[in-house]
Amino acid sequence: MNVPLALLGLLERQPSHGYDLKRNYDMFFGRDKTLSYGQVYATLGRLARDGKVVVGEVAPGDGPERKQYVITDRGATEVDAWLTEPVDPEPHLQSVLFSKVVLALMLDRPAAEYLDRQRASHLARMRELTEVKRTGELMDALLADHGLFHLEADLRWIDLTQARLDKLAEAVKR
Repeated sequence: MNVPLALLGLLERQPSHGYDLKRNYDMFFGRDKTLSYGQVYATLGRLARDGKVVVGEVAPGDGPERKQYVITDRGATEVDAWLTEPVDPEPHLQSVLFSKVVLALMLDRPAAEYLDRQRASHLARMRELTEVKRTGELMDALLADHGLFHLEADLRWIDLTQARLDKLAEAVKR
């Protein structure tokens, strides 16, 4: 996730205080990884330095002053460019799964056992995501679907690779 661009997008929606930005980021984008306040304010500082946000209203708070951040035209232009640019398709042709299988075979380790453990791990995660999909709200369900489709593709790859382990072992030992 591109945190600076997500924060800029939230600011384009409406000017906000750092606390509100963190809460909104965590609610919409931070399902697996929330932001710390330090990361929010450090990012806002860099965005201000780069002319993408400015400090608007400043109000007294219980602690430090509460600054409201406002996106600039430069920041809005960057959000627009980011939103219109396609995301690189994933996964890339180099994956950790593939690397582990190849190295296991090169080192005469039990690659089939590794694939079995990986399958079990994927199936456990699929059960978790299925429960999220069943009990969660729309955004949770859509994110769970995305994860489930990727896990399903990985499981198909694991099955295919396991069926070809002998040939792969020959190829990597040459």
